[in-house]
Amino acid sequence: MQIGVIGASRCSTEVAELAEEVGMEIGRKGAVLICGGLGGVMESASKGAKEAGGLTIGILPGTSKEEANGYIDIPIVTGLGHARNVVIAHSSDSIIAISGEHGTLSEIAIGLKLKKTIIGLNTWDIEGIIQVKTAAEAVEKAIKISEGRDV
Repeated sequence: MQIGVIGASRCSTEVAELAEEVGMEIGRKGAVLICGGLGGVMESASKGAKEAGGLTIGILPGTSKEEANGYIDIPIVTGLGHARNVVIAHSSDSIIAISGEHGTLSEIAIGLKLKKTIIGLNTWDIEGIIQVKTAAEAVEKAIKISEGRDV
């Protein structure tokens, strides 16, 4: 199971803590975390997943592995800039959107177009996003729906 985590590259302490909790839940459940590999929500979620023993993949926008945050196990260099959002959406079985700005909005739109499950935590209020209140609920729903189980 590969769960994408999307959100802003700069975020508040509160959002960072929520992202770290999501990452920890993903790691505890034995799923792989996929993200954009940079800072903010991506770094916090990666940190949480790593601390819980999980595997992290960063789909990087640039041309250097070194731009990945320190919690990424497998950096994927794309040279695609924002177009790397398509790779994240395609590679994720489900996607958890945490807060976010316009880059997050583009990933949500791509995910919805691809008919991916999008779980939202304090993010855009758009038809098709399953809004939840906690990190545990987000990861549980992402896994159940991706496995075809009822929520």
